Amino acid sequence: MAKEITLSKSLIGRKQDQVATAKALGLKKVGDVTVQPDNAATLGKIKKISHLVEVKEA
Repeated sequence: MAKEITLSKSLIGRKQDQVATAKALGLKKVGDVTVQPDNAATLGKIKKISHLVEVKEA
């Protein structure tokens, strides 16, 4: 199953590693949506920026 990830809060003023994680997921602006595979690497990235994103099963 895949995860649909939406960036719901701005990256302005966030720590550099959080910004880099969002960019690695393909999220640049608020409202950007990406579909990622449901694996350990993706879940770790989601956990790191969970306060900035919304996640749905796709």
